[in-house]
Amino acid sequence: QVQLMESGGGLVQPGGSLRLSCTASRNIFRRNGMAWYRQAPGKQRELVASITSGGSTGYADSVKGRFTVSRDDAKNTAYLQMNNLKPEDTAIYLCHAKVVVSVEGAAVNHWGQGTQVTVSS
Repeated sequence: QVQLMESGGGLVQPGGSLRLSCTASRNIFRRNGMAWYRQAPGKQRELVASITSGGSTGYADSVKGRFTVSRDDAKNTAYLQMNNLKPEDTAIYLCHAKVVVSVEGAAVNHWGQGTQVTVSS
């Protein structure tokens, strides 16, 4: 069973930086893309950043220029570097991977437990 675990969250002042990590129990990011989502109080879970198996990245408009997603296949780990953090970035950040498990396209969605990011003075 694939397990994802996020780490790196915490309390930071506005303008500060954090780097989140998402480690998988086995190598899945090499063949599959992954994404970072966040869920803030009173809001739906939203896509923050993604990276494909080929390394292409995408970002929500609200974080473009501030966040960077990357991965290290040797470590089975993906990262989300967050710079110039704003109070509105406060949320639980979750790692997601959709793993295709059959030629027909069947897939399994994997989610981490989430890590809390709080941006406050």
